[in-house]
Amino acid sequence: MRRIVCREFGPLENLAVEEVDEPVVPPGTVLVDVEAAGVNFVDALIVRGEYQIKPPLPFVAGGEVAGSVRAVGEGVTTCRVGDRILAMTGFGGFAERVLIGAAQAFPIPSQLDTRRAAAFIQSYCTALFALRERAGLRTGETVLVLGASGGVGRAAIDVAKALGARVIAAASSPERLAACRAAGADETVDYSHEDLKSRVKQLGAVDVVVDPVGGDRTEPALRALGVDGRYLVIGFAAGAIPRIPLNLVLLRNRHIVGVDWGAWMLGNPEGQRRLLGELLVMVEAGNLHPPAPVTYLLEDAAVALADLLANRVAGKAVLIPWRR
Repeated sequence: MRRIVCREFGPLENLAVEEVDEPVVPPGTVLVDVEAAGVNFVDALIVRGEYQIKPPLPFVAGGEVAGSVRAVGEGVTTCRVGDRILAMTGFGGFAERVLIGAAQAFPIPSQLDTRRAAAFIQSYCTALFALRERAGLRTGETVLVLGASGGVGRAAIDVAKALGARVIAAASSPERLAACRAAGADETVDYSHEDLKSRVKQLGAVDVVVDPVGGDRTEPALRALGVDGRYLVIGFAAGAIPRIPLNLVLLRNRHIVGVDWGAWMLGNPEGQRRLLGELLVMVEAGNLHPPAPVTYLLEDAAVALADLLANRVAGKAVLIPWRR
């Protein structure tokens, strides 16, 4: 089978295609034929050695997959050969096949094709964890989403609407904002041409800001936050970690709230199973509508990661293995 291996931290171009034998399936595990593997911003940071987690070298990146069960290990009763599943892998997803613990596998709802399923877990779990668990979002509140055309941004729009919120989506072009409106956004801000703070204030008080990008959008978004507003710090896709004048937090009794879904997931596996299970029920009920991702071939993993870093991808991306 083929996989994409990282032998040393550094440029994405160092990733290489490697042929290896199909793994033996130990007890309690399942072997999955990967039909699509989610590509995430964090994967690029890990490959470049810029993330707080540095796996032992060599390693195979890729933290989420969808596909069909090829084989089951001894003692597995929750999966059968041929089942369509999605799963978090941690690492190893950029491959034609991957071993996972049986408890990691979830059935794919009929409403999702494999590609949407592969791009679902990280962005939607982050969005629900952020909005409900960290912000305590209430029905009727207004949510401002920065970087709204990205993977986490689109998921945040979808989840916020499912939770009964009004959504203002901020992005960098009319085309990206059109995608945000299609995802359910009530209002939009083109921050490449409009003043973010002024435009948002015209649209009314904001209760929650979802910020997966950081950079120079953070301070004006914080200034637009209303009384008792919650500012969700999710990531820094723009590259710069902003410096915040703390008087802006004091004013209006605002809150800045950290959102580290990954660390929470690792420390709370049962809570994560409940969170993901709830999201899949919301998909089955027609309350969530994950968009189709951009697709790349497995051997183009470096290109997909570079496109994510350069903000050339709207929404999510997946790798599609080609099998001879």
